[in-house]
Amino acid sequence: MKRFDQINVIPFIDIMLVLLAIVLTTASFIATGMLKIELPDSQSKSTLQQNVQTVEISINQTNQYLLDGNITTIEAIQQSLSDLDKQTRILLRVDKRVNFEYFVTIVDLLKQHRLNHLSIITRQNG
Repeated sequence: MKRFDQINVIPFIDIMLVLLAIVLTTASFIATGMLKIELPDSQSKSTLQQNVQTVEISINQTNQYLLDGNITTIEAIQQSLSDLDKQTRILLRVDKRVNFEYFVTIVDLLKQHRLNHLSIITRQNG
C-alpha cells in the first residue's frame, strides 16, 4: 500500500488566487462607485391590457411628482395608492436626469401597498 506523504495544493491555491482577484476587483468597484452604467433604450413595445385600471406616476426633470398628469406631493401619492385595488397597473415614467432616490421612494411605496403590477415607461429606440 502506497503512503501519501504530501498533498499537491498548487491547483487549490491557483483557484483561490483567481477568486480573490475577482472579489477584490468587484468590491473596489462597488465601494468607490466606479461602475459607469448607461441604461439602454427599450426596443420592445408596451403590451398593456386595456381592460385593467391603470395609474400613471411621473417624476419630471425638476423632481416634481405627477399623478395621472397632475403635479402632487409624495403624501398625496401615498394616499392614492392606499385606495387602489391590488390588481391596478402602475405606469412609472421618470425623467433620466432625476436622482435615483426619487425612483426608489416610489417603488418603496408600491411595495408597501402591495401593488406589484408595475410597468416602467421607457423611450422606444428605433
